[in-house]
Amino acid sequence: MIPLDKQERYRDIYRSLRPGYEDSVALYARLVGRYVTPQTTVLDAGCGRGGVIELYWEKVKQAVGLDADLPSLMEHRCLEGLVRGDLERLPFPSVCFDLILCSWLMEHLTTPGVVFEELARVLRPGGHLVLLAPNVWNYVTLGQRLAPRRFHKWLTRRIYGRDEKDTFPLAYRANTRRALDSKLRRVGLVNEEFHFVGDPSYVAGNDLLFRLAVWWERITDWGPLRHTKVHLVASYVKVLRQV
Repeated sequence: MIPLDKQERYRDIYRSLRPGYEDSVALYARLVGRYVTPQTTVLDAGCGRGGVIELYWEKVKQAVGLDADLPSLMEHRCLEGLVRGDLERLPFPSVCFDLILCSWLMEHLTTPGVVFEELARVLRPGGHLVLLAPNVWNYVTLGQRLAPRRFHKWLTRRIYGRDEKDTFPLAYRANTRRALDSKLRRVGLVNEEFHFVGDPSYVAGNDLLFRLAVWWERITDWGPLRHTKVHLVASYVKVLRQV
């Protein structure tokens, strides 16, 4: 198991080796903050127990968290406006949110097209969807996908120390830039910013593995291999569809 404090220690080392490096969560938080104002209404889709919304919920007009997992909602760390619901049938009126957050959600969607249609429906024109997701082409994700499904929870617990209650089925049907751009464009969401973010700490079980991971990050900084970085961070804006 790679404890979170060990991951963060290696991440700090990597920051010292790469001045200006921004990990995926920090970049995601910065993109979210760009669209936050005192008049913003926010939906945290698949909110879990918290996350980046904890930085901003007191700075917006309204923040709502939606999740299908009741235990996660009951243990949410900040929001009072919590809804247990289905992403395929959002219990909200159309065009009611200015900003939608999606972190660690895309990989679980079995019908991403349906979910994206619903997210677009409740988003106001000019509103933004900001996402953070694992990249299906990264070696960490590929290894997880190749493992038999019955081992997914065990691997997640052993490698990352995550409780089984926080481990949900994986689908990876919208975890590439091409898939996201295509599926979101169909529902009127156009990409504004897209980042492929590396992070060697994910496999840093020891110093040797960390050095190997840092070497691989340098190789994948260039050319097509850049598209194999471990995380995707992006923002999309809703535009009026042409009739």
